[in-house]
Amino acid sequence: MKFKYGKYVPSLADEVDMEELVSALSELLLSSGFQSPYGDGSLDGDRTMQALHDAILDALLNGGLLPDDVLEQLFGEQAETAKQQLDELVQQIMARMEEAGYITPSPELDEERQRRAQAGGGSGEGEPGQTKFEVTDKALDFLGYRALRDLLGSIGHASAGRHDTRDMATGVDASGAPKPYEFGDTLNLDASATVLNAVTRAHRDGAAGPKVEIGYEDLMVAQGEYQSSCATVIMLDCSHSMILYGEDRFTPAKQVAMALSQLIRTQYPGDTLHVVLFHDSAEEIPLRELGRVRVGPYYTNTREGLKLARRILERQRKDMRQIIMITDGKPSAITQPDGRVYKNAFGLDPIVIRETFSEVSACAKAGILINTFMLARDYDLVAFVRRVASMCRGKAYFTTPQSLGQYVLMDYLDKKTRTIH
Repeated sequence: MKFKYGKYVPSLADEVDMEELVSALSELLLSSGFQSPYGDGSLDGDRTMQALHDAILDALLNGGLLPDDVLEQLFGEQAETAKQQLDELVQQIMARMEEAGYITPSPELDEERQRRAQAGGGSGEGEPGQTKFEVTDKALDFLGYRALRDLLGSIGHASAGRHDTRDMATGVDASGAPKPYEFGDTLNLDASATVLNAVTRAHRDGAAGPKVEIGYEDLMVAQGEYQSSCATVIMLDCSHSMILYGEDRFTPAKQVAMALSQLIRTQYPGDTLHVVLFHDSAEEIPLRELGRVRVGPYYTNTREGLKLARRILERQRKDMRQIIMITDGKPSAITQPDGRVYKNAFGLDPIVIRETFSEVSACAKAGILINTFMLARDYDLVAFVRRVASMCRGKAYFTTPQSLGQYVLMDYLDKKTRTIH
């Protein structure tokens, strides 16, 4: 069989770094409903092929993804020609994203293309229309990695090891001064210190000779830093307020959780991470679905979220168990014994607060820390969070969507929450 080779013709799409493009599109790919017309998470207006087309075009023109000489080449032509070339370039990039496995178009896209072809619109590859697309697991995993890299770089950590505490143990990795052997220690002998003890004792007792006799009292063991394991539940407030008031607070929270998941998977394989969403009620979601989650109903059922997180952590046999709660609102709902949800969004309802603090107390008795990251500074919320911190020896952080990731990762890496004795 004969092969016929042709001359390679470079494409403008080859000038675009696909990974940089996906990073630039992270706001769209991880959107939580903030851009929908009614400010809720029920509509997918920002997950259409047209929205993707516009976002790619904006990234090409304003994101520095195309070299200056390429942009000059494009806009050096007539306006109509430049517009046509840009549109063709965006279509090629969308096709490359699909081929690379970053997005999957809805089946409706093929039907739309067929309708256009039948209507005399050619192949139907023109305007992308209002058909939807889905973000793949590959894209979400990559965005988690990039979020982790950016966050670690911003807080000055080039790499991360395991969780170090102030306690010393007789493990295999020696990093501390040797100590006399005691019953129960790992027999990780420090040979030089042990022999030196034996020689020193022989000279002291006047029994020095050609042979060195090592006794029980001469044994020295090497000390290593005690490296703990940690079980973490991230509680994400996905109530309606997380996308209101002109700011998307839920998407940065998702990015932080994805970065933390990437960190644990690559650097702390002995740790566990679970994600609990709380709104009118609460539910655990798989980590792989985190990037696709959107805001939910209106109220904030903190008690139900804490109860579910506590049940998850009580099953974990770890040295440290903690809840990382990210919220922008005070508790405004509880689930009653009969399953009905009692709601009151005005002020601190005594019934809601009493039941919520009861659950905080249950977490404290179980040895679970609660670290709260507040995305708002409402007086009632501040008062509630401070009491939570005092009850469970946790910490309360006043932060913003822009600095949330740095606070969460620094707290996790430095492990200031608990010292293991």
